[in-house]
Amino acid sequence: MQNIINLNDFSLYKKMKAIVYTKYGPPDVLQLKEVAKPIPKDNEVLIRIYATPVNYGDITARNFKKISPRKFMMPLPLWLPVRIMFGFRKPRKKILGSEFAGEIEAIGKDVKLFKEDDQVFGYRGMSMGANAEYLCMPEKGTVAIKPANMTYEEAATVPYGAIVALNLLRKVNIQSRQKVLINGASGGIGSHAVQLAKYFGAEVTGVCSTPRLELVKNKVDEK
Repeated sequence: MQNIINLNDFSLYKKMKAIVYTKYGPPDVLQLKEVAKPIPKDNEVLIRIYATPVNYGDITARNFKKISPRKFMMPLPLWLPVRIMFGFRKPRKKILGSEFAGEIEAIGKDVKLFKEDDQVFGYRGMSMGANAEYLCMPEKGTVAIKPANMTYEEAATVPYGAIVALNLLRKVNIQSRQKVLINGASGGIGSHAVQLAKYFGAEVTGVCSTPRLELVKNKVDEK
């Protein structure tokens, strides 16, 4: 029997632009290419990306060939599993980007929490893939409605630092009126930790470099 392809089904040929890398190295290894546009599964949403930052994880993944266990910034036992996940000789994940903000373009038939045109932001973790025009996320993945008073650029920088800071504060079971010292209070994690600790009612002292002193002071003094 002869297979018949409907040439009017343009979804078979849809492409998108993405920043792709096929070998480890400096920023020059990143190239703008056309790749297949993802199609959401029944429990996924298709998001058009409007903003995605470059963070430490992206830089590490791009140049992982030169990241020895001694230079690895995460706990040492994680070096080998992470290296296996990203690839030894060449990258296994071709598109970087772990944080994003954008708008839902399509939803799978089983999705209940989101609808088309919702403005969202989220975190991909080691799955990466946000340095592209589109990506798919599970409905119950790390994705949420973007606050209306934040731009896409602002929202895209929130997830990683906020998630890590919140997990750390929950681990120490922070309580109202406790005194908390946050070292590196102006960094991606520290700045969120300051704000979250204040939210939980703690008395916060932030430590940072002199150029960021005013920024941290404003966060500590916020009501």
